[in-house]
Amino acid sequence: MQLFIGLGNPGIEYEGTRHNIGFRVIDKLIKNSNARDVSKASFYGKLYKTHNALFLQPTTYMNLSGKSVIAVKNFFKIDIKDIIVIHDDLDLPFGALRFKIGGGHGGHNGLKSIDSAISKEYIRVRMGIGKPEHKSQVSSFVLSNFSDDENSFIDKYINHSIDGITKIKDDPLEIIKSKYTLKSIDSIK
Repeated sequence: MQLFIGLGNPGIEYEGTRHNIGFRVIDKLIKNSNARDVSKASFYGKLYKTHNALFLQPTTYMNLSGKSVIAVKNFFKIDIKDIIVIHDDLDLPFGALRFKIGGGHGGHNGLKSIDSAISKEYIRVRMGIGKPEHKSQVSSFVLSNFSDDENSFIDKYINHSIDGITKIKDDPLEIIKSKYTLKSIDSIK
C-alpha cells in the first residue's frame, strides 16, 4: 500500500496559500479515486483510503507533520519506499516539478519534521512555488496566495503532477522523472 502525504496547514485561512499546494494535490487525488474517510484522532490528520492507497493531510500544522506521518506509517505498517510526500519548494520557480528520494530539507519545516520522525528515504514530489525577493519575506511569501496569473495555471500544474504521482507505483522513479519533470510552468502552458 502506498501512502501519499500532502503538506499544508489546516484552516480556511491557509487554503489558497503557496504552502498548501500539497493539500490541494491530495484533495484532487481523493476526488479522483473516490477514497473514503478513515480519519481517527490518533492519526493527527485527515486520512482517506482506497483498496491500495492512503491519502494524508496532516492537521498538526506544517512544523509537526512528522507526528501525523509516523502515526499513519506505523498503524498501517507502510514501508518507507511506499511513502510519497508532496510539498511546496521555494528553491524551484513556480510550475517546476521534481521527483526524488531523500536529500536535505532545504529549511522546509514540514520535511524537517518528517525526516526526524521516519528518516529521509521517502519519495519527494517537489512543487515549485517561486521565491520572494528577500529572505526576510519567506514566511509571508509561503503563507500568501498565488497571484492571479499563477492561479490561471494552477489546475493544469496540479493535474500534471498527479499524472506523475499516480504512475509511481507502476514505473521506476527514473522513468517518472524523465516524463513528468518540469522546469517551470512554461513547460505546460
